Amino acid sequence: MLKTSLCNLLEIDYPIFQGGMAWVATAELAAAVSEAGGLGIIGAGNAEPEVVQAEIKKVQTLTSRPFGVNIYYMSPHIEALIDLVIAEHVPVITTGAGNPGRHLPRLKEAGIKVIPVVASVALAKRLERAGVDALIAEGMECGGHIGEITTMALVPQIVDSVRIPVVAAGGIADGRGLAAALALGAEGVQIGTRFICAAECTVHPNYKKAIIKAGDRDTVVTGYPGHYVRVLKNKLTRQYEELMKRGASAVEFRELGASKLRAAVVEGDVSSGSLMAGQSAALVKRIEPAAVIIEEIMKEAEEIIARLGVRVNE
Repeated sequence: MLKTSLCNLLEIDYPIFQGGMAWVATAELAAAVSEAGGLGIIGAGNAEPEVVQAEIKKVQTLTSRPFGVNIYYMSPHIEALIDLVIAEHVPVITTGAGNPGRHLPRLKEAGIKVIPVVASVALAKRLERAGVDALIAEGMECGGHIGEITTMALVPQIVDSVRIPVVAAGGIADGRGLAAALALGAEGVQIGTRFICAAECTVHPNYKKAIIKAGDRDTVVTGYPGHYVRVLKNKLTRQYEELMKRGASAVEFRELGASKLRAAVVEGDVSSGSLMAGQSAALVKRIEPAAVIIEEIMKEAEEIIARLGVRVNE
């Protein structure tokens, strides 16, 4: 069985994280991934603490395996969310859109593993010095908010710059991606887009169908400096393009994007909703249980690694 230091650190069977996608990564999906041996993650996003608490409670009734919560540092409820994950004894948190440094002493004292998402070597080094347990190196192929460097280029640079485990993310959807990430020095992968099409994921069926239908050039980057987002092309992205052409203000971009992710995820509006998805969308062909997805990824990765070993020894 393919195991890495990440499995030992988090007490999981397989080095696979499910991305903590806002509105998408609910208790049902997180519990299914954790129960299957990966690390399921609840996406807190901008949700009220009471909503996140209900999701945590639900996960705890569905699985006894380790799980995580993704904390979005631009949330207006950040302090309350930190209090919440400590009070609820959440085993792992991943973080994004900010530096969790000021909260690390309390989180570490509570025994919580802290794994930030990073898109640059400089931030990776800073967070390692602060005392985080591992890092998620996320390339710009990912869905949702993106950085400026590709996964292939970013992961080995971060691996070379730190001593803690690195998880590769962005554009990974199958065993080939896992095998490649391990070759780059990562200890595991984080996968988002493929898990949107897990049977346990509660997003609207229209969202899943849009991902399955997507081709290799069907994602686009929209937004404004500091807030670029990768989504599937639709009417909304064309509206964003018009704003970009005329140099619209950040306020106009925010107004256009207000509630658009919920529109896609909950209401199934694939025309004017924000269909966040990575460039790996074209690799997603069907809806499957989370356990089947993980089994397929692990089997393919192990077969690839074994085959490469034979080639090297020939």
